[in-house]
Amino acid sequence: MKGFIIAFSMYSKIPMPKLEWTKENMKYAICYFPLVGAVIGLISYVAYWLFTKLQAGDGLRAALLTVLPLLITGGIHMDGFLDTSDALNSYGDREKKLAILKDPNAGAFAVIKGFIYMFLLFGLFSEAGRVSIMLAGTGYVYSRAFSGLSVVSFQNARGNGTLATFSQNAEKKRVQVVMMGYLIIAAACFLVIDVVAGAACIVAGFLVFLYYRKMAYAKFGGITGDLAGYFVELCELAILGTAVVMQLIGVIH
Repeated sequence: MKGFIIAFSMYSKIPMPKLEWTKENMKYAICYFPLVGAVIGLISYVAYWLFTKLQAGDGLRAALLTVLPLLITGGIHMDGFLDTSDALNSYGDREKKLAILKDPNAGAFAVIKGFIYMFLLFGLFSEAGRVSIMLAGTGYVYSRAFSGLSVVSFQNARGNGTLATFSQNAEKKRVQVVMMGYLIIAAACFLVIDVVAGAACIVAGFLVFLYYRKMAYAKFGGITGDLAGYFVELCELAILGTAVVMQLIGVIH
């Protein structure tokens, strides 16, 4: 349970007991990271069901579904998305990009990309039906399983920082096996919810994962915590977008 407590205290705002981050305590912390996504998915579905029962407007329901992940995680992944957006749009060399990631100030591109992301998320949620919400909820687990796999498999761009701490202290082989297990379970859930739309969501998430690795190595020389957060946000948006498109073209009934 020590790994569980560390994972939830780091990647969510759910109250957890204080625990020292020792190597022994952190061996399997990453294994519990996708469970944060499961909590977000479950709460999001319950919120969708409740607001639908209350006959709330699409705008109010979409606004709640948009902000819920941020409230539960404290915005840790969105912070990475914003910092990475700034770095990618600087068009500087690798060292400059890494320096921008460490800069606590938000640049113009972070603000612009953040607004674009949130508007897209709101618009997609305003169109999403029950099945699309279920697919998006599964995506919260799927994205974190890929992210956790990258932490223990990809090269670290710096060799220090929070992500490096998790990576260096993890039992990498066992964590990789667990992450693959999560991916298989999430893929099965996608297909059970809807075979065609679920398969499309699986492919969409995997393609974002491939882009994440290629971009991180080419632009930064590896991954960082900010890049991992960028991936989580981008993957979740891609899966929700795919689900809504499948709904609009009539694949989801």
